[in-house]
Amino acid sequence: MSRDRGLRRRLPALVAPAILLLARLGVAQAAVPEGTPLFIPLPPSALPATLGANGFVAAGNLYSGGTFHWMPTSGVTPIGGLAVYHSTVDGRTFVGEALDPDKRVSAAVFTVGQGWQTLAGNVSPCDAFLSSARGVSDDGRIVVGLLWVGCQTVPFRWEQSTGMVPLSNVSSQSASATGVSGDGHVVVGWREDSTGFREGARWLDGSEEIFQGPSGPAGEARAANRDGSIVVGLTCQRASGLNPPAAWMWRQGAAVTCFPVTPPSWAPVRPYTGLMQALSEDGRVTGGAITFGNDAESVVWFDGEPFLLRDYLRSHGVADAFDGWINTGFVTGISPDGRTIVGYGAGPLAFQGYMVILPPLGAK
Repeated sequence: MSRDRGLRRRLPALVAPAILLLARLGVAQAAVPEGTPLFIPLPPSALPATLGANGFVAAGNLYSGGTFHWMPTSGVTPIGGLAVYHSTVDGRTFVGEALDPDKRVSAAVFTVGQGWQTLAGNVSPCDAFLSSARGVSDDGRIVVGLLWVGCQTVPFRWEQSTGMVPLSNVSSQSASATGVSGDGHVVVGWREDSTGFREGARWLDGSEEIFQGPSGPAGEARAANRDGSIVVGLTCQRASGLNPPAAWMWRQGAAVTCFPVTPPSWAPVRPYTGLMQALSEDGRVTGGAITFGNDAESVVWFDGEPFLLRDYLRSHGVADAFDGWINTGFVTGISPDGRTIVGYGAGPLAFQGYMVILPPLGAK
């Protein structure tokens, strides 16, 4: 989904704002950030995947291949490698993929001033694929992702003292880690069931737990906050993708909560998926999309209330937000304070990234 390079056909012209659905019954009125946000289109083909330094640093993938580092003082700087997925809190270390000395795709860590370092593991490659790093702790000590054993994937946790340690046994079904709490203790991701559905999972001290939605396992877990007490993911109910699509959030001590989003009236009728994949530290600001492949629209939730990002910006003083874009794509990163958002969509000429700086979020 996030790596697909094919540019989809144009969506119909923008018309009325979307009808927005309150995410769950009983939620208090959201404290929507008032005032005028700042909308910053990034250069075409620069697709941010993550934020660091509380929004001062972004990193991601170039549509033409390779990865980049971005700062407002220096702009886009190519940094090599194959893919970037996540950043440390200071924005100096990124994890993703690079080629190892034998030209195989390997989990890798990029550090500013040092370049890329691939991570070795006890793997049995699938063609030229060894492993992929998908998440990193705030301090950079813990890296998580997937490794190939034959052509099945297994989640791993890596740190310098232990190397790459699998979090589950090899089986006929694949699994993967997609993120880790900022303190490095809670790993989140997914495990396939016998039908191929990707059930949201977390690994804590060697034990695996499947996130349960209202009608069975929820879909993939994508991200967690610093202590792992909040986790977000996609496909809250297995039969969703119908009406309306719903993302999900889990909080420590509570059940998984579904957050549905009504697709806009101008969008084609699709079996959309509801996706949350980024969050502020307190979970009050979350981001993702409603998506059918790359036919996607960025969504931001304020205290659980969903807004299409384009509609929120236009109704808060940014009249030309995403003007001429084919679609607004995906929110991919949110700073811990919830004030800075990055993502990418299908711009007027090519896939293109963006950054949004929000006004302060009011008190509940």
